[in-house]
Amino acid sequence: MARYTEATCRLCRREGMKLFLKGDRCYTDKCAFTRRAYAPGQHGQSRKKLSNYGLQLREKQKAKRIYGVLEKQFRTYYEKADKQRGITGENLLRLLEMRLDNVAFRLGYGASRTEARQLVTHGHFLVNGSKVDIPSYKVSVDDVITVCDSSKATEKFKVFAENPKTLPKWLSASPENFEGKIVAEPAREDIDVPVNETLIVELYSK
Repeated sequence: MARYTEATCRLCRREGMKLFLKGDRCYTDKCAFTRRAYAPGQHGQSRKKLSNYGLQLREKQKAKRIYGVLEKQFRTYYEKADKQRGITGENLLRLLEMRLDNVAFRLGYGASRTEARQLVTHGHFLVNGSKVDIPSYKVSVDDVITVCDSSKATEKFKVFAENPKTLPKWLSASPENFEGKIVAEPAREDIDVPVNETLIVELYSK
């Protein structure tokens, strides 16, 4: 399974904003972006005006990093979105939101998508009663995501159950039963990621 293994905080610095890739740490003074709010590298502090291509590239990189996918996989998502009916950019974000690791994060299992991805990989979740350990698994409307019985007693999942997150409209949850459900496909207004998907479409349309 391909994944990014380099320093995480430099990604936020490169994009010029907090992407909240390290969960709770991002809200503390230890956050690298708080201490050094400029791009990494020798020329990170120099100000450069981005071209149209540069703006489009940065939006694509930002989306990839928020959802934790690499270039080849992201391009595959775009091609799928382009073939679907509707607005390609919104289709793209919808496909990314419907990944199992993102859904687990949205349900409150993990302080970040990276942590939620690890929980999925370790086999802590069932989808419609069957164990799924593939973070990119695409969930569908009416799918039910539950925590494995063997995991419910662990301290980590008890903390998740006692501190439920505010859910987007397309999800419902029963924290005391360690269960969540996809009630609808996410609309664009329900996806709170700071990404201009139109620029990504323009980049790939060239």
